[in-house]
Formats: sequence, structure tokens, C-alpha cells
Amino acid sequence: MKSHQLWQLGIKDMKAVPLPRARTSPKKRVCILLAAFVSVATVWAYLYPPQHYTSPMRDWLPAEPVRELTDQERASHVVFKQILSTPPVKSRKSKIAFMFLTPGTLPFERLWENFFEGHEGRYTIYVHASREKPEHVSPLFIGRDIHSEKVAWGKISMVDAERRLLANALEDIDNQHFVLLSDSCVPLHNFDYMYGYLIGTNISFIDSFYDPGPHGNFRYSKNMLPEVRESDFRKGSQWFSVKRQHALLIIADSLYYTKFKLYCKPGMEDGRNCYADEHYLPTLFHMVDPSGIANWSVTHVDWSEGKWHPKAYRANDVTYELLKNITFQEKYLWFSTPKASKSPKRILDLKWLRKSLAYGME
Repeated sequence: MKSHQLWQLGIKDMKAVPLPRARTSPKKRVCILLAAFVSVATVWAYLYPPQHYTSPMRDWLPAEPVRELTDQERASHVVFKQILSTPPVKSRKSKIAFMFLTPGTLPFERLWENFFEGHEGRYTIYVHASREKPEHVSPLFIGRDIHSEKVAWGKISMVDAERRLLANALEDIDNQHFVLLSDSCVPLHNFDYMYGYLIGTNISFIDSFYDPGPHGNFRYSKNMLPEVRESDFRKGSQWFSVKRQHALLIIADSLYYTKFKLYCKPGMEDGRNCYADEHYLPTLFHMVDPSGIANWSVTHVDWSEGKWHPKAYRANDVTYELLKNITFQEKYLWFSTPKASKSPKRILDLKWLRKSLAYGME
């Protein structure tokens, strides 16, 4: 048989072998999975951003058209600019105003007395009792009550009480920093630490963040236009610590205060509830002086439970470990302990531990 015939037989007798299928390389599979994960994470972060985060995608949107200011806006902006550009009045002894917003008697007066001891001339105390005349057990608090009015939770009367406290505290020219506290607040550090922390700063501590959810911008009302746009609407904790310039600005404002008085309250249209004490100051300072605030509060309040009210610490919850963990978060000066206020002994027993924590000792 000729050689070419052998070749032809060989070709015919060969079995068909399927071509190998193209396989995705491990590197390509990893890249696809990574891209999918990044895409999902990006969409999730945009839809559900962290509380103190403003999505950069908002900056890509076209700028809102510039409009002509109303007469009241122009007048307010002139006053705000004048206040912010005027240097603070020099005082011989800078003091911090401690402003207590309370329903009645302060359960932690003895602890605060211990905190203030030996620092006379560096602080002043103001008490706004909204329900009943408080009975003071510490001589430091006697005679420190101011004229008070009824306060309803979630209503503008809460902001009115804050402004009333600021107005009284501003009468003392030596008061350079103003701290709003509740009857449930206790200090986390010693007085010297706190004094240096606040007097040494040139900013105010006002919690302010953009919240696109149902408890944030869903509360906004278009009746606030044109002065307050939805993109400017902010949320934050009620508890603040402000420098003198910002305290004056809060007292001087009537334009934005009126907007929140009329259009930020419980039982609005569409069944929405807006709480002025959570939105007024965060929005005001975001619009008027955003670089002058820290965008967080120096009072520790735990909202992790996602309820209408913060976590209620009971007496047995306030332990050495809890105070230690909060103290290590350096931004906090005060600790809000709602339920523990009914059992102040537990807090008083821990006062020496608190002092040792302030000095970094165990």
C-alpha cells in the first residue's frame, strides 16, 4: 500500500476529539467578583449612608440657581456676618457657662459639686426647670435658677428654653463657652481637662449631618422655602457646646427660627413629625457657618437601639468598663445616663474611678 493511502486511512479512522472549552482564568473570576462587590457596596452606601457621611455624588449634581435674597434674609446675613467677624470680647477670666435643662430637681448635684470644687471663678451655673421648682442640695446651685417656661418634648419650646438659657448666660461678659446639659448628664473628665478642651478651641461642638432617611430629610417641609432648601436640611443631637460668637448668633436669629417654629413640629402634613431641637441648630450652622462647627457633640448619647429615645442606662449598666470605654473616645466630655438618674448612688460610687480615668490611671 502506498504511503499516501496509509495517510488517508489514518485520517478517516481517527475519532473526532471535541475542542477544549475556553475557561475563565482564576484572575478574571476574582476581578468579576470584586467588581460586583464594589458595585453592590457603592449602591448600598449611596442608599444607606452612615449618619455622619454626606455622599460625594451630591456634589456632582448641578448647582441650584442663584436667587435674589429676601429683605429679611439680607438683613439676617448682615447681622450674622457682623457677629462672626467681630473678635470675642477679652475678659480677665474666661468662664464656662453650664446650662442645665431639667424638668425639676437635679439628681447629680453632689457629683457636680465635687466636679466644680476648687475652680471658683472659672464657671457659672444656670438651671432651667420646666415642670417644678428644683430643691437644691448643693450650695453651688442655690440661686442659680432662671425664669423658666413649660417645655414639651419635640416642640419649639425646647429650643425656646435653650435660647432662654443662652440669653441669661450671655449677660456675664466673662462667659466664653456655653454648654447645654440635662439632669441626666455626668462629667467624664476632671474640670481642668474639660476647661482646657473648651476654652482652647475656636470652634463649637454642634452635631450636624445629612440624613436622607425617614427620620431625617423626610421631615423637611417645602413651606421652609425659599430660605431653607431640602439640601440644607440637617439633623443632630440636641446637646451642644458653643463659643460666645455662636451663642450670640443663636439669640440674634429670627428668620430661620421662625421657619422651624412654623414648619418643624409633630403632626405635620402627610403624617410626618419634625422635632425642632434635632434640626434647627444643625441646619442653621450648616447654612451660616459650616466651618465653625465640629459636626459632632461632646456629650455621649447612645442611639444604637434605633428607637425614638436613646439607650436608657440603668444603675447596674453604669460600670467602670462602660465609663472607661466612653472616656477612651476622646471627643466626649459628658455622659448622658437617663435611667441612672433615678439611682444616683451608683454614679457617686464611681466618681473616684472617673477621676482616675481622667488622669489615664487605673
